[in-house]
Amino acid sequence: MKLGGYVLHRNNQDTLEPCLRGLLALCDDVVALDSGATDGSAELARSLGARSVPHAWRGYGAARDAAVRALAPCDYVFFLDSDEHLGPEAVEALRAWKASSPTEAVYRLPRRDWAELGARRFRYRTQWRARLVRRDKAVWRPEQIVHEALPKMAGGRVHAFIEHRFATSVENRAVKEDRYALLWALRAHAEQRRLKPVGVQRVASWVRDCMLKGALWRGGAGASRLAWAVAGYHATKYAYLRELQQGRYPELTRIYAEGRYDELFARVRDGALG
Repeated sequence: MKLGGYVLHRNNQDTLEPCLRGLLALCDDVVALDSGATDGSAELARSLGARSVPHAWRGYGAARDAAVRALAPCDYVFFLDSDEHLGPEAVEALRAWKASSPTEAVYRLPRRDWAELGARRFRYRTQWRARLVRRDKAVWRPEQIVHEALPKMAGGRVHAFIEHRFATSVENRAVKEDRYALLWALRAHAEQRRLKPVGVQRVASWVRDCMLKGALWRGGAGASRLAWAVAGYHATKYAYLRELQQGRYPELTRIYAEGRYDELFARVRDGALG
């Protein structure tokens, strides 16, 4: 069985090396998809033994599709984000999985989201994520510009922890959540998704992360502030969706409909909402 691995990156030199070392320790072929790095990340990837593949950024769906195509003819695909890595025990667990003649369409792994707020580091939450996918099922589409989930599929689980550098600042995380909320809403508007209550979504998200997943007990007040910022995404995306349904942001709507996703990302990043 041939396992291909990939990571999407731009200027991620501060976290890319441990990410790639885990992929290279496990996979038969590793692609580092470079979306225009200027900080030496592409050179770092090549020096470690990965294949650096340049890719003009058009959103996450298009990038993941390009990475999978670059990994032909692998049987399974495994991917990490540039701010994730595997510990030695996780690598060994995944090697055992690889040797077990797997057949499921997808396998989910537990990802631990770590927060580094000032001098305090704590586990914010743990979530199971589909990261090992049979290549014929690893299908992403260009219109999946953000939060590009695979179709729901039955599968197995591998108890190999992915370590994720989730947040180093509440403020920076809040800005990222707001930007992603607008991108999600543009896609949801095109797909004619229904609205959900804005206030309920935010409170429910805070309760889930702080209370049910235990972030509050591990991170105290910092965890509460972070959870409220993260919960802002779930409320804001429906607030943006309501505005789009009311006719706001016509230029962004047109750009999305025309598939000019590179321009869309640039406008949202720069605040040029029109």
